[in-house]
Amino acid sequence: MATTATLRPSSVEGTRFFMIMAFIMSAIIVAGFVLNLAMGRSSFAVPLPYHIHGIIFMGWIALYLSQHLTISMGNRALHIRLGQLAYLWIPLMVAAGTMIIVVSARRTGGPFFFAQNEFFVSNMAVLLCFGGLGLWALRQRRYTGWHRRLMLVAMSLLTGPGLGRLLPLPLLIPYAWTFTVCLTFLFPIIGMVADKRRDGRVHPAYWWGLGIDVGVFVVSMLLAYSPIGYAATDWIIAGTPGADRPMEAFLPPGFAM
Repeated sequence: MATTATLRPSSVEGTRFFMIMAFIMSAIIVAGFVLNLAMGRSSFAVPLPYHIHGIIFMGWIALYLSQHLTISMGNRALHIRLGQLAYLWIPLMVAAGTMIIVVSARRTGGPFFFAQNEFFVSNMAVLLCFGGLGLWALRQRRYTGWHRRLMLVAMSLLTGPGLGRLLPLPLLIPYAWTFTVCLTFLFPIIGMVADKRRDGRVHPAYWWGLGIDVGVFVVSMLLAYSPIGYAATDWIIAGTPGADRPMEAFLPPGFAM
């Protein structure tokens, strides 16, 4: 998603890598939701907030892919114009994500294979981390190396819901949430390996981006399992159907894979 920066030869060669990674991450997200629909685990018969959330997040995927396609084709003018939308879309994503986390926690208590405090506190932290890294990437748009690597790291965080729908998470209780988030770290790691093979070094954007990811996740889990984390979760779900399920991850009676 570079803009006006002059590309080094290795950066030009790397454009194909970033486009491939963009399509892989986007495909994982879409595949997870499609699989759930196909298997009857979810449907379109849900409250309006779910539809709003879906439209906004799928719109981001379309924008993210469009940015990689425009820059790979050398259409910088369109790339720059489309990129301006991201300044509005990323905050919209954070708002929509916050909305759906709260709605889901109150409506069902969140996915049963996640502890409620993890789903609310750590999930919110990961969402905010995406927003922060995404906006940082936009601020670095004149510096191609930083810009597209930070955006890759930010996008990797959004693969969690897709991965979670593709994996047998009930079998991973009580570590389903930790396992899912840690899997998202693989995408920046792949980028680091690609950097090392192509340039002989890892760009500092990956160290910063992945370091922030890991740090935010660790802190969020400590907070989730602190008295503050439990109290915040209880406050959110108090008096709603979400309060009827256990706080910890569990298998519903009669559940079968």
